[in-house]
Amino acid sequence: MIDAALFGAGLIGSVHAKNLARHPGVRLRTIVDPRRDAAERIAAGTGAEIADAATVMNDPSIKAVVIASATRTHADLIIEAAAKGKAIFCEKPIDLDIARTDQCLAAVEKAGVPLQIGFNRRFDPSFAAVRKRIDAGEIGAVEQVIITSRDPEPETEEALAGGGGVFREMTIHDFDMARFLLGEEPVELFATGSSLVEPYYAKLGDYDTAMFILRTESGRQCHINNSVRAVYGYDQRVEVHGSRGMLQAGNRTPTSVSLSGENGIATERPLYFFVERYAESYEAELDHFIQSVGAGQRPAVGAADGRKAMILCEAALASAKSGRFEPVRF
Repeated sequence: MIDAALFGAGLIGSVHAKNLARHPGVRLRTIVDPRRDAAERIAAGTGAEIADAATVMNDPSIKAVVIASATRTHADLIIEAAAKGKAIFCEKPIDLDIARTDQCLAAVEKAGVPLQIGFNRRFDPSFAAVRKRIDAGEIGAVEQVIITSRDPEPETEEALAGGGGVFREMTIHDFDMARFLLGEEPVELFATGSSLVEPYYAKLGDYDTAMFILRTESGRQCHINNSVRAVYGYDQRVEVHGSRGMLQAGNRTPTSVSLSGENGIATERPLYFFVERYAESYEAELDHFIQSVGAGQRPAVGAADGRKAMILCEAALASAKSGRFEPVRF
C-alpha cells in the first residue's frame, strides 16, 4: 500500500482524487490546496486529510505525490518532492520555461525518484490500440499521422490569462501524441494560428484556431489541427497512414445507437467534456504510475517526454509568431 498526497483540488485534481481513492494499491492520505473549501470537498469524498505542503514533504510515510495544482507551482513541488525521495506524478507541463524544466529533470535524476508526466491520451484504450497495432506491423512503415483536437468551447478570458496559453496547455497533448504515433522524433515544425472564435485570445497574444505540420528526419509527417470551438462536442480523432494501410480512432459517443430514416442517418454527438471522453485514460495512467512505483520501475511517460513536448510548443510559438510560412528546425 502506497501512501500518497494530492496537490490541487480543482477539476483535474478531483478526477485524480477519485481514481486514487478507488485504487487498492494506494491510500490517499492528504489533500493540499490553498482554497480550503475545494480541499474540503475532495477530502469529504475520499476520507483524506487536509494539510499544507511542508507537512506533506516532511512526512516520510508519504511515498508519492500527485501534482495537479496550477502550472506555476509544478517546478517547485517537483524539486522539493524529489529531494525528499518521493515518487512524483505531475500534470503537464512541467514548467513554462525550458531552463526551469531542466532544473526539475536534474533534481529528479539526482534523487533517483520516478517521475511520470500526465500525458493521459497515451493511455486511452483506442489510441493505445493504434500504437500497439503500428508496432505489430499491421500498416507497415508509418508515413503520415493526422491529429484532430478541438475543444467544445473556449476558456474564459480569466482562465486563459492565468495559464500558459493554448499551445502549452492544449496542443502539448497533441505534440506528445505525434511523438507517440510517429515513432520518430520531429525535427522540423511549421505552425500558423488565428483568432477566429473570441477576440480576447488575440488581445492576450494567443490563438484559438491553429494548424501544425511536423516532419521527422526520415520524412514522416504529422498534421495537427486545433480549435477551441466545436459546437458538436469534444472532437478527438487520430489517423495513421502507412505503407500497407491505415489505422483510425474516432470520437466517442454516449452510445453507439444510430437512427436511419427517410431524412438520413443520425448518430449521437461526441462526448462533450474531456473528463468524460478520457475517463478511462485518467484511470489507466494512475494505475501505471502506482504499478511502476510499487515495482521500482521508471514510468513509461517520463520527464524527458515532458521536456520534448515543451520544445515542440516553443518551436510552434516561434513559427506562428514569425508570420512567415517557414518551418522552425530544432
